[in-house]
Amino acid sequence: MMIVGLTGGIGSGKTTVAKLFSEFDNVAIYIADYEAKKLMNSSKTIKDKLIKEFGELAFINDALNRKYIAEIVFRDKEKLAKLNAIIHPEVKKHFEKFVKINNKKNYIIYENAILFETKSNLICDVIITVYADVNTKIQRVIARDSSTKKEVLNRMKNQWQDCKKILQSNYIIYNENLDETRKRVREIHNILTGKASIF
Repeated sequence: MMIVGLTGGIGSGKTTVAKLFSEFDNVAIYIADYEAKKLMNSSKTIKDKLIKEFGELAFINDALNRKYIAEIVFRDKEKLAKLNAIIHPEVKKHFEKFVKINNKKNYIIYENAILFETKSNLICDVIITVYADVNTKIQRVIARDSSTKKEVLNRMKNQWQDCKKILQSNYIIYNENLDETRKRVREIHNILTGKASIF
């Protein structure tokens, strides 16, 4: 089974690219951030560890207090590392089950904003990085999350720079124009489908 890591900085449009890949029948898509959010609310192991690390305010009425945790971790790299250390092993186990269920697909897209930061690139056979101009990314996040420019820049500081990701990637998608992005996704899909038989 071929695992294709899909990554990119905040606001690069990874989710849009993942949706374009999901249009192909023989591809399974795993969105690590979405699955992590679900696990944070459903896994007792994660919940207990988060409360121990971040205090009782980490959960309100049995639901994750995302705003509270985000305010802490995006100001403190050590706390962010601790958060990832709590969540990442559980996401990894969950993903391993997903791979078994989808082992008949040509390949699996594993979309993860912090693919390199969590060393998840090591489980991938191929890596695709999505990138866009900094101003485009900032505007997208402000529009999506109602964040301030300062908040977006703080979050960007906690991620690897695009150039570092690009150097370690097999394919690059410059995501500024949807039609061009769609065309590039199809090109990469055709190459990967050809390679899938090797794995």
